[in-house]
Amino acid sequence: MRGELSGRTALVTGGGAGIGAACARELATRGAFVTVADVDGDAAGALADEIGGAAWVVDLLEVGALEELRLETDILVNNAGVQTISPIEDFAPARFRRMLALMVEAPFLLVRAALPGMYERGFGRIVNISSVHGIRASPYKSAYVTAKHALEGLSKVTALEGGPHGVTSNCVNPGYVRTALVDKQIADQAAAHGIGEQEVLEKVLLTESAIKRLIEPAEVASLVAWLSSDTAGMVTGASYVMDGGWSAR
Repeated sequence: MRGELSGRTALVTGGGAGIGAACARELATRGAFVTVADVDGDAAGALADEIGGAAWVVDLLEVGALEELRLETDILVNNAGVQTISPIEDFAPARFRRMLALMVEAPFLLVRAALPGMYERGFGRIVNISSVHGIRASPYKSAYVTAKHALEGLSKVTALEGGPHGVTSNCVNPGYVRTALVDKQIADQAAAHGIGEQEVLEKVLLTESAIKRLIEPAEVASLVAWLSSDTAGMVTGASYVMDGGWSAR
């Protein structure tokens, strides 16, 4: 397993922290040269130094700057994302648009930039960090659920177009992962429901899960690394759910 990605290059968006950082570390451990892409230059640089990779300081909301981009990477992990908790009637339209730009339009543009090189080399692995919310909905998360459902569609179309060229495209669909993003959601939900944060974890976030714990970022990263490997060459157009049984209901 270790060294199985030797000679490969990888790009991880939102790579400075959370799931992205775990993916960058795991891909590097398996031999890939990883570019850590993040709007936080300090975080990207520190992690790149740690894993012997490179940093790309980029604001993916600046979608116009990505339109003429050409990416030379064997593995693309579309991970960058944000969350907002709000009823639809109060959801700021500008915030809705920005979230779709970050989590749908930017991945489209990065895939578009990476495919020509992948096609030329006859190899490519695109892994989109979706969510259980890519296949299920929850109230107060209209932009996030919409974006993740759209990402699922983009991933499947990419799989169909990329298949003849040796390029696979898959989604990883975690439930709640132990990250700063989820910590903020717990606090927001506590405020919205007027209950304690531990009660939010047990009765709101994990109520549908058969396994009552948060997922660790390293667990997500291990699945991403496998989907990036040669041995996953026949896995494409799929959505790999890691949600403790939530979607089994």
